[in-house]
Amino acid sequence: MNQTSHYLITVHGLFFLVSIIFSFLINRLFLKFVRTLGIRNQDDTVIRWGSQSKPAVGGFSFYIIYLLSVITYSIFFDSNQVFLSKEFIGILLATMLGFLLGLADDAYNTKPFLKFLTQVTCAVILMVTGTEITLSYVEPVNYVITIFWVVGIMNSLNMLDNMDAITTTVSISIILSALAVMAFHQEFGSVYFMILIGVMAALIGFLYFNWHPSKMYMGDTGSQFLGVFLAAIGIKYLWNAEPPSGDLISARNLLLPLIVFLMPIIDTTTVVINRLMKGQSPFVGGKDHTTHALAYLGLSDRQVAMVFWFMTLLSLLLVVIIEKYLREWTHTYTAIFSVYVVLMFALFYYAARTVKVKKEKA
Repeated sequence: MNQTSHYLITVHGLFFLVSIIFSFLINRLFLKFVRTLGIRNQDDTVIRWGSQSKPAVGGFSFYIIYLLSVITYSIFFDSNQVFLSKEFIGILLATMLGFLLGLADDAYNTKPFLKFLTQVTCAVILMVTGTEITLSYVEPVNYVITIFWVVGIMNSLNMLDNMDAITTTVSISIILSALAVMAFHQEFGSVYFMILIGVMAALIGFLYFNWHPSKMYMGDTGSQFLGVFLAAIGIKYLWNAEPPSGDLISARNLLLPLIVFLMPIIDTTTVVINRLMKGQSPFVGGKDHTTHALAYLGLSDRQVAMVFWFMTLLSLLLVVIIEKYLREWTHTYTAIFSVYVVLMFALFYYAARTVKVKKEKA
């Protein structure tokens, strides 16, 4: 191990440990002094699985440590990669807007159209500063896919935050997948590597308070920030990742983000399909998520969280296999991983439909 590698491990390791402790202390402080943010008693349109109202302040620790990660990187590494990078400034602005959107939603319950418009603005900021999905040779197609991806992930993580620890554990696994991709490409010195470590540490510190029975929620402040941040990371390291060799780059780059973000995508798609079939709006809260279906089938809240965490860790394992062992991408791999994605969707969708039929007959 050379001196540079030792320095990287030391700085990243210490920062990770300090960030976990800092996240724990921040959330404990908020839990003690903030009791009402994210709790709406009048005209409340938010439907949660738990009946007890709890402060939704976890997102503050995410954003604080996110900014701390940027500052730490600029001190110990190359500050030019932070302040002179148009791409990074765009991600910084988009995540700030996502955080402010979530804060406004927790405090004032913003209108769905305004929320959607702000999410689209986050996607546009990312695109004009260089964070754009390049799946097609037709540029307008890339624009549409990018906007759909960013808005979709922001809403998916928000909708998935309906039971204790679900979005937290899923986000940790998504970050681990992104870190694995970066590690295989030897990008340890990147500012994004430092930020991912920081945000993951923030999530781990928050998980102590969010595990069932939870003491607090991350709220829209947390889920909207995580949504735009992870969507941007997904674009940079999953959608636009290039395999070492092989001609089927598009198929691989389409499947990789689907595998990593599989559980949020399955949950949101299931909810949207079921609500549209009933003539209901997909944007109104309800207890018809895949998480709720597992609970109706007899799993405890903790077991539901463990199922989702296991599924996202399985996705992490598949990412490692793809990056390390599948040096050439073939039609066989496309078929295998496509079948996996379809089977997982069918399994959870079937569970949700089974519960729906049972409730209608009861």
